[in-house]
Amino acid sequence: MTVADELTPDVSDLAADAAGPETESEEPIKQRKNGLYPGVSDELAENMQSGWADTELHGLEPIEQAEHTARRRAALSARFPGERLVIPAGNLKVRSNDTDYPFRSSVEYAYLTGDQTEDGVLVLEPTADGHQETIYLLPRSDRENGEFWLSGQGELWVGRRHSLTESAALYGIPADDVRELPERLKEATGPVRVVRGYDAGIEAALHDKVTAERDEELRVFLSEARLVKDEFEVGELQKAVDSTVRGFEDVVKVLDKAQATSERYIEGTFFLRARVEGNDVGYGTIAAAGPHACTLHWVRNDGPVRAGDLLLLDAGVETHTLYTADVTRTLPVNGTYSELQKKIYDAVYEAQEAGIEAVQPGAKYRDFHDAAQRVLAEKLVEWGLVEGPVERVLELGLQRRWTLHGTGHMLGMDVHDCAAARRETYVDGVLEPGMVLTVEPGLYFQADDLTVPEEYRGIGVRIEDDILVTENGNRNLSAGLPRRSDEVEAWMASLKG
Repeated sequence: MTVADELTPDVSDLAADAAGPETESEEPIKQRKNGLYPGVSDELAENMQSGWADTELHGLEPIEQAEHTARRRAALSARFPGERLVIPAGNLKVRSNDTDYPFRSSVEYAYLTGDQTEDGVLVLEPTADGHQETIYLLPRSDRENGEFWLSGQGELWVGRRHSLTESAALYGIPADDVRELPERLKEATGPVRVVRGYDAGIEAALHDKVTAERDEELRVFLSEARLVKDEFEVGELQKAVDSTVRGFEDVVKVLDKAQATSERYIEGTFFLRARVEGNDVGYGTIAAAGPHACTLHWVRNDGPVRAGDLLLLDAGVETHTLYTADVTRTLPVNGTYSELQKKIYDAVYEAQEAGIEAVQPGAKYRDFHDAAQRVLAEKLVEWGLVEGPVERVLELGLQRRWTLHGTGHMLGMDVHDCAAARRETYVDGVLEPGMVLTVEPGLYFQADDLTVPEEYRGIGVRIEDDILVTENGNRNLSAGLPRRSDEVEAWMASLKG
């Protein structure tokens, strides 16, 4: 990786140097301490200003989801009439020294615009009959002042940005220069709401105009707006799931190489599929072999993969529009479940079947969780691991020693989508067509759990699928991956050839 010898986020510094000798009011380009070039000569600065072809893109069509984002903004406008609404995308975050994490836009911003670029801000200015929408973005890096080749975020370092004209055509929203926005916001009058936590500069400009309570109402509204997915979102989630299915197939084909290395080989194999067919993984891949399967969010993925053990793989591809799958399968590394592994796996499968059956329009959100937990409690009592009756176990939550977590969650642009929604609309709410949720019961017998027979210890099983609520019931978006134990074994055998 090369390093920029001249790197600065301050365009004025670049302009000062490109314009000529330093004046009292100008600052020089911020040099790297160990940069190889001492500066930029006037001749080089002048040379770099000319001789470049016009690369403006013309005739751009709106992005695929533009009609949907327009409808979402209209609903937002109707909910908060007469108020200025500010929704930032967020900024780059430093990973170490001068390297940044890959940027991922805030969900709220991407949901309303379709744009995913850093520093973007959507502003809805109140008008007599609604709102005037503007998307504030960084324009293309400037060739006149040298930003395009001197700044670490310039075009020759990180790639071309869309011009403001191009962005307006793509997103169907008038575009303006985001560098002018903070001053405009400082002068704003009337009620203002901002989505917090993404852009400290924007929040600072509004610090005396907003309240935490009002901003939270905006965040909650945008979270609840995503509870029911439109047809575009359902299509994107199906794309994510289909790629995820292929990623699981990839993993099964290389389990021999994982046994020769570690869980990292599984993580890397799935990541390749996610990057080739999507934007990224939707969350840190859980590639948990052996007793690691009993750690719910095992993402270190540095342990051994051994024949005779189970592999719990919880992974999801994220699409280019930021919708993620979330699927789990628990696979026998050698292709065949042992008798005890199969008993535990089949119990979880039965619980998941009960949970999926309970996903129906008009049902309580909690119904699928309760149905799955009942089956697991019955199995634990049957196996003599907890004293019944089952109603007592469920009332006291005694099964949770081995089931640990809830049986599912909403799914969308966040793997745990709609997290800011009110309880009465989410966990205490009712299922509606268009909602997408996971159903993922599990049983986990910790390696140090002395309350279970020794042969149980270190076995963890979870089965997870992504379920769309339909008008008449539900549809398993991830049905392309086998779930029943005998089907899993046959599937693995066919992939291993």
